[in-house]
Amino acid sequence: MRIRLDIAYDGTHFRGWARQPGLRTVQGTLEDALSRIVGGEPRLVVAGRTDAGVHASGQVAHVDLDEAQVARLPRRRRQGDEPDGVTALAGRIRGVLGAYPDVTVHHTVAAPAGFDARFSAVWRRYVYRIADLGTGYDPLDRARTTTVKAHLDVAAMDAAARSLIGLHDFAAYCKAREEATTIRTLLEFDWHRDPAGALLAHVRADAFCHSMVRALVGACVAVGEGRIDPERVVAIRDAGARLPDTKVLAARGLVLAEVGYPADELLASRAEQTRNRRDADDIGS
Repeated sequence: MRIRLDIAYDGTHFRGWARQPGLRTVQGTLEDALSRIVGGEPRLVVAGRTDAGVHASGQVAHVDLDEAQVARLPRRRRQGDEPDGVTALAGRIRGVLGAYPDVTVHHTVAAPAGFDARFSAVWRRYVYRIADLGTGYDPLDRARTTTVKAHLDVAAMDAAARSLIGLHDFAAYCKAREEATTIRTLLEFDWHRDPAGALLAHVRADAFCHSMVRALVGACVAVGEGRIDPERVVAIRDAGARLPDTKVLAARGLVLAEVGYPADELLASRAEQTRNRRDADDIGS
């Protein structure tokens, strides 16, 4: 049985998503919790692996359970008394994680035929939050906000961001990985200020290569500070290699907000299409 999990986490004290020996990771924490419930060594497949310090409010993963593990799912005691075992699994995981954990599972459902959390996805959407000198400091938001000590021109940043939209090679905004493609379709990239005055970037693409979101944000911050012109961000992209004009911003301001999937009948074909096009993990950071 394949089960879909909808996940959220504060990435501050995790060393990223992917399980690593001797390190606390989101994947390792959730798989350990699952193992206590269903036994064995369940392995999660995730929509987008996140780096150390990156948060998520809309992460998606799936897990495949064998017959013995399915038999250990929570059972309904009486009609209407409890949800079915798959749906109740989310609550059981939350119970194992304890009170006030920095990772949680909001929902668990039986995955439709052909569903693959990673390969069936058609886009991922991230939000990046910045406080500049015009933003009041809110200590309650410190774990999800990057501070820039300048007055940022949000209109110039928005114009620069929108100029990057489309199908392009984003090698200049990615950390190189051997044999990994850097061609991506950037579907949405814009900036605005929220009611508190913080700058928010919404970035949506079919997939992201390593450090791409934070590098794109860093380029826009350089524009907002007046260090480079808005047109420069396209020139950097077209140069095909990272230049010293910009820097990669901190992970703390980045949240994986949502993952998009096609209609159920298109899940399998989408997964096959993605596997044929891309063989490297998608990492948003």
